Amino acid sequence: MLSRGLRCGLTLLCALLCAPSWSAPTVLKVVAQEGTEPKFIPAGIGRVVGLCVDLFRAIERTDPSLQFVGDQQWLPLLRAHSELASHQHDALCAVQRTDERARQYVFLDPPLFQLRYHLIARADDPVVVNNWDDVRRLGPSATVLTNRGYTTPEMLQRLGGLQIDPSATSPAINLQKLIAGRGRFFLHRAPGMQGFLERAGAISKVRILPNVMATSDVYMAMGTHVDAGTRLRVQRAVEQLEKSGELARLLKKWD
Repeated sequence: MLSRGLRCGLTLLCALLCAPSWSAPTVLKVVAQEGTEPKFIPAGIGRVVGLCVDLFRAIERTDPSLQFVGDQQWLPLLRAHSELASHQHDALCAVQRTDERARQYVFLDPPLFQLRYHLIARADDPVVVNNWDDVRRLGPSATVLTNRGYTTPEMLQRLGGLQIDPSATSPAINLQKLIAGRGRFFLHRAPGMQGFLERAGAISKVRILPNVMATSDVYMAMGTHVDAGTRLRVQRAVEQLEKSGELARLLKKWD
């Protein structure tokens, strides 16, 4: 007969062998990208909120085997892109696809949402703009402010015939340049444009021109070093969020 101690040991061994396996979640390193409201919005010392923060948490709820860390740490946009390309981080949220970026990152379908670009003018400027030809007809003084490190300077250059100033490194700087008369327009994107102007205290100083001047899809971008299985899990979670309507709900919350 087996001794009592041996029986207890065998019972414990069987319990351990039959217990469901557990493994720690796959950790994906991300950052909060400066100047990208409403993706990331400062909300006091050490706190970041926004569309992408909510999206990371929604993906984690959809697939608990995934965990995003770092979304409370700010990084300049250009550096965020370079560090993903050099594999210092694992993912970037809501990124526009370009040929150069497609060589550096893996873009996951479906798109997260679509950006809508509008021109912002000073409140006392009565200008009416229906299309880019209207801007061209305004002549050399109709400078369009845009941000260095974003895709908009390249987009405007491809359109041709426009006066472009891409020297500013953040939307906040360009907004102040516009108010100071150092450009006639500022090309900025929705969602989140109204909230951006409110937080900057500029609602009475500028106006958003109604026509959509361009659109662009944005995606979850993953580093090429992230294994295919992990990328597939993130993609499936995004697909589920789209099908359930959660993506649309988050976009409406932050628009």
